[in-house]
Amino acid sequence: MSLPTHGRYDYVPINARPNYHWPGGKRLAIYLALNLEHFAFGEGLGAELAPGGPQPDVLNFAWRDYGNRVGAWRLLELFDEHALPSAALVNSAMYDYSPQLIAAHRARGDEIVGHGRTNSERQGVLDEAAERGLIVEATARIAREEGAPPTGWLGPWISQSRVTPDLLAEAGYRYLLDWCMDDQPIRFRVRNGGTILAVPYPQELNDIPMIVGRKIDATIFADMIVDNFDEMRRQSNSQPLVMGIALHGYLMGQPYRLKHLRRALAHIAAHRDEVWITTPGAIAAHCLSLPAGTVP
Repeated sequence: MSLPTHGRYDYVPINARPNYHWPGGKRLAIYLALNLEHFAFGEGLGAELAPGGPQPDVLNFAWRDYGNRVGAWRLLELFDEHALPSAALVNSAMYDYSPQLIAAHRARGDEIVGHGRTNSERQGVLDEAAERGLIVEATARIAREEGAPPTGWLGPWISQSRVTPDLLAEAGYRYLLDWCMDDQPIRFRVRNGGTILAVPYPQELNDIPMIVGRKIDATIFADMIVDNFDEMRRQSNSQPLVMGIALHGYLMGQPYRLKHLRRALAHIAAHRDEVWITTPGAIAAHCLSLPAGTVP
């Protein structure tokens, strides 16, 4: 029996791949991803603190808006405290709603990653022309504001159609974050003989699936980050690995959760000489500079 498949990459076990190092001879690359998202009022999708009622759903809209008004700023203060770079995963609608927040990331030298127009919509349900239009619109807005287009993309709601990698490669993207199947970057096949990298993005060390989905407490989430970091430092003796941490201001920017994230990031910062604390774009660029065949 032959099962349907995506055809984007081959199965290659983690312990049967070429060996390489990150800059400075490091073995574990780690990055922080802060999702900067804006939502339509009274319609569309959105994470929920409590089951939503009839629109306008003020409770959940205001809860998410706390992330842009307060929570994301507290997270930036925490990143500054430990001199940690971050990647801002940006809905292009944020430039109209809260440009000061993106400007703060720009001032830090953080990477700006494409994250669609708004998380009130999914791109994977669109036809090819409409999805291409979404990618082009979001990319053009970021390029206009930042002076250069983003090199990386995470779909709103991690939503992809069957042609999303092709459309991203054709739009000039060098990597995507939507696939969480590995601890190393993997080359994707795309049409017309092109390629795009899949850089690991977490669904376990991600506050939405853990805190909203599984109802995990912030203390446990912080312990997960610490334990994952310690175990991957050990594993990286054998292979170069990537560890991402995905955050949202309306979740980990809440004071009682931020306290525990502070503990986890302090632990990582204390080992900064042993690991490469970086951005997904820098990880992708390094992999693309390696000899052909190094990255499967």
